[in-house]
Amino acid sequence: MPTHAVSVSYGLPRKGLPAASSVRRWVEAALAGYRRTVEIHVRYVDSDEGRALNRDYRGKDYATNVLSFPAELPEGVRSPLLGDLVICAPVVALEALGQDRRLAHHHAHLVVHGCLHLLGMDHERSEAEAEAMEARERSILARLGIPDPYAARD
Repeated sequence: MPTHAVSVSYGLPRKGLPAASSVRRWVEAALAGYRRTVEIHVRYVDSDEGRALNRDYRGKDYATNVLSFPAELPEGVRSPLLGDLVICAPVVALEALGQDRRLAHHHAHLVVHGCLHLLGMDHERSEAEAEAMEARERSILARLGIPDPYAARD
């Protein structure tokens, strides 16, 4: 199994955010079985940076939980770069609280979710693709000991 190059940066104070070692473990879990060794950068941001990136790249003027930026390389250029993930820490914290989920579990879910987007999965194209992506997320998270994020809560 290849070990992937995963870099993690923090654009806001790290208090309450996952350690880089946890983020790397979640990325490795998401990419388990992926035969090519790749590079991924994960950046944690505040609401202002998250909103600016979502507005500039997706045309949506609000901060969202995770953004995935697959590498767009010129034809003929070979690189191990798979892409970048941007996680908006304040949005993740509010969602975890509102969904009564452990914060670390929600961070893990969004890292996995973002990695699957970098691999080409998409939950917005069709219901079948959304179901396949959710099933893959459930499986990866279960291997990490994290409960199903899509299960109904009491």
